[in-house]
Amino acid sequence: MNRKRLVTAFSVVALFGAGVLAVAAEGAIQAKPFIYDPGNTRLVQGAWLDGIGCPTGAKIALYPSGSESFTAAGCPTGDASDRSNQGLLLAKTGPTKNNASAGAVLKNVKGITLTELGYDLRKAGDNQNDARGSHCGAGAARFNVTTSDGFWFVGCNSPAPAVTAAGDGWMRLRWDGPTGYKDGVTLSPITGTVQSISIVFDEGQDTGPDNFGLAVLDNIDVNGALVGSGRAGEHSDSNDKEGNSND
Repeated sequence: MNRKRLVTAFSVVALFGAGVLAVAAEGAIQAKPFIYDPGNTRLVQGAWLDGIGCPTGAKIALYPSGSESFTAAGCPTGDASDRSNQGLLLAKTGPTKNNASAGAVLKNVKGITLTELGYDLRKAGDNQNDARGSHCGAGAARFNVTTSDGFWFVGCNSPAPAVTAAGDGWMRLRWDGPTGYKDGVTLSPITGTVQSISIVFDEGQDTGPDNFGLAVLDNIDVNGALVGSGRAGEHSDSNDKEGNSND
């Protein structure tokens, strides 16, 4: 093979490899933020932001010089693709009765069977009901899950999650099985194949025990795959909090 053909062959391989990587990235689970605010109240926000996530193997600078690695006890593992320590900010200012919400639609989950859901929550202590830090209510931040067998929701503190790691202002929450409230009423295992999954935040500053109306999430867990970064969100005309988002 002459030099020209050799270079051409390597170029084709490189382009093919890049295409495979692109397809792999597109097929990975993603969390796309949304804002549902049909009344244009400007009182909700959902976005991935740099520097507010749970640090796993992060670099910290020491005074007057030097650096070291830091991992918060609440997130011993993280999303390896997150290069900016992003966290998912979800906020609702004012009263819960405002018809508005923020959240994230999980992409590339259609057709799977759920075995685990979870996320890391920016919060003090080792109990999700601690009033210090992010809001963690029965309804927010919650997973809305639609499968071939029906609709379930899984609230931050109802059903109660397992806290599998905690410390340094973060805790890792997990729902194995998982179990949720079918049609918002009956606590039962989530069965069937997934049609859509959304994370919804629609509880305001009048809902306790913290009354913050704000939460920071990271490392969203679907069957052990962690999503800790994403792109900017968008306004939605559909009511994603009812679990009707498209995949």
